[in-house]
Amino acid sequence: MNSQSLPATKLSLLHRADGSASYSRDGYSIVGAVNGPVEAQRRDELAEEAAVDVTVRPSSGVGGPRERHLESILQSTLRQVILVQKHPRMVVQVTLQVVATPESRSTSISRILPALLHTSMLSLLSASIPLSTVLSSAVVAIDHDGQILSDAPARQLDAAASLHVFAFSSQQTLLLAESEGGFDLDGWEAARETARSMCCGESAMDDHGQADTLEAFLRLTMRAKVEGDQRWKEGGGFASGRDAMIDSEPEV
Repeated sequence: MNSQSLPATKLSLLHRADGSASYSRDGYSIVGAVNGPVEAQRRDELAEEAAVDVTVRPSSGVGGPRERHLESILQSTLRQVILVQKHPRMVVQVTLQVVATPESRSTSISRILPALLHTSMLSLLSASIPLSTVLSSAVVAIDHDGQILSDAPARQLDAAASLHVFAFSSQQTLLLAESEGGFDLDGWEAARETARSMCCGESAMDDHGQADTLEAFLRLTMRAKVEGDQRWKEGGGFASGRDAMIDSEPEV
């Protein structure tokens, strides 16, 4: 992952949320907020675990079937990483506001999933929600010649024969697989392996000290937040840990 494709993130930027984050990459910009665990309403509570409530708000207008579908995917994926058994009869609320999307002719609803998942993950970590693992997600396309496209611009994704979104845990367990278009099994497996390498490949740092996988980038972002909070606790900072803002956008 080269420096130009690194995401830009900010943590704990919303003062009234338990945790929050912004995430921008490939033309997508998302702001997320997490509250909880809080007591669930009687009709929503689960006797032995916490409920996960996800709300996706579009950049303009009101949410529709597209947002409800995204919420369903996000909820089932996040439940695999949140330790819901620790908080029975409670609810973890995740709100995701889409700020910007790239210009595209595509009607795909899957391309925004990695940005939504990474924003959710950073917001959960900002809120100190107990997690079993860290997830990372990538979108991979296959063109009409069978070539795998990773980190491709929007125009190439628009023209691709198929589009695939994968999410992996830090143990490289597949947590999510969403595919659109025409493809065969060999193509799908090649796309999965490419996404796995992008998310959580063997190497974690490049020659310039930059994270070269998405999981490593998320971990470095959180490490910077923890170190900033620790400096504040030791009397070396001026902002509170909750209000500290960390900009992980690479320097030019």
